[in-house]
Amino acid sequence: MNDAAPHHPEVRPVRHVLVLPDRDAAEEVAEALTEHFGVTEEPQLVRDALAGEDDAEDAQWLVVVEDPDAVHDPERLHDLAAEHEGWREAE
Repeated sequence: MNDAAPHHPEVRPVRHVLVLPDRDAAEEVAEALTEHFGVTEEPQLVRDALAGEDDAEDAQWLVVVEDPDAVHDPERLHDLAAEHEGWREAE
């Protein structure tokens, strides 16, 4: 048995969650992801009501980006979200 064979750790899929203040910002970020970041799978837009809030105005929007090959730079994604008054949620 040869224990000296090189070990290549497998790439672990990543899910990036960008938190945006409203639907318009979320749609703009999703569009930028496909046009400028090379995201091939369309990002999911998810309305996230804040805890205890019933008013639709008090909802954040999440843009969920599946990154199976872990190729997207988390800092660049954070910067994109920040341009739209949002942030990247660390998982």
